[in-house]
Amino acid sequence: MRDIRVVGDPVLRTPAEPVADFDRDLRRLIDEMFDAMYAAQGVGLAGPQIGVSRRIFVYDCSNRKGHVINPELTVDDDTEVLDEEGCLSVPGRDTGTPIYAKTPRAAGVTVRGLNRLGRPVQLRARGLLARCFQHETDHLDGLLYVDRLAKDAARKVLLQAP
Repeated sequence: MRDIRVVGDPVLRTPAEPVADFDRDLRRLIDEMFDAMYAAQGVGLAGPQIGVSRRIFVYDCSNRKGHVINPELTVDDDTEVLDEEGCLSVPGRDTGTPIYAKTPRAAGVTVRGLNRLGRPVQLRARGLLARCFQHETDHLDGLLYVDRLAKDAARKVLLQAP
């Protein structure tokens, strides 16, 4: 089982590299990512969160489950939705569970990318799934949800983290 990397680990702040090889190792990585996500009771997990600087994320959210490789995110509805958001990589120092904060996200998005066989996928999302796709794509760009918060709110979250 791969460990979840936490805030302070440089891999979380480094833009991930595109996936080029669609082989057995990639399929094994996807399976390991699902295992790590479920073990941590998450709804999404990006490669950098397990120390793999590759543009890939997995999700099991809003009754939809899958993965996207080399995702490109497009905002379909830029209406700002402010809702609670947490991250497996930003756990509370004392609790070990994600620290939640009201985080602004776009109301609707489309993600285009590839599946484990290298075939194109396109997913439209609203609500929690749209939030998940934006959150995981941010990880691939070296961003954390705290980067989307006002400075005071981000400071409050980070002071609780390890």
